[in-house]
Amino acid sequence: MEIRLKVNGRSYVFDVPPRMLLAHLLRDRLGIRSVRIGCDTGHCGACTVLLNGEPVKSCNVFAFMADGGEVVTLEGLNDRLAAALKRAFVEEHALQCGYCTSGMIVSLYGLLKDGRQTSEGEIRRAIRGNLCRCTGYTSIVRAAVRAQRYVSS
Repeated sequence: MEIRLKVNGRSYVFDVPPRMLLAHLLRDRLGIRSVRIGCDTGHCGACTVLLNGEPVKSCNVFAFMADGGEVVTLEGLNDRLAAALKRAFVEEHALQCGYCTSGMIVSLYGLLKDGRQTSEGEIRRAIRGNLCRCTGYTSIVRAAVRAQRYVSS
């Protein structure tokens, strides 16, 4: 089946099998490696992308379900908020192996993109579907709080 999709600002037309997952389309056809297949069941969040502005686990979305939509991956986040999140993750040591990092940053971007100041509880809820086996979550939450400060100053 043919689908049209905008990915990181570029338009594409794909012929996809009905059961192809969005995660596999992004990785296998476009070579986007920030979309990681951690569990293939939607539990780890390593494949999180923005679909029409909202974080989704791309291993839970069939590619045809995104037809006509806009997908943004970590590679497509290039504004001030994205830079602040990436900088804060480094400064707060919010990553170790890095496997979860792209999904974490995309989920946090989805939370913080409207510029509203969020609480630590809201940050924790925003990443509750993203698993990190290395750092725990304290440094990730600190990074999100720091990123908010960078953007608001």
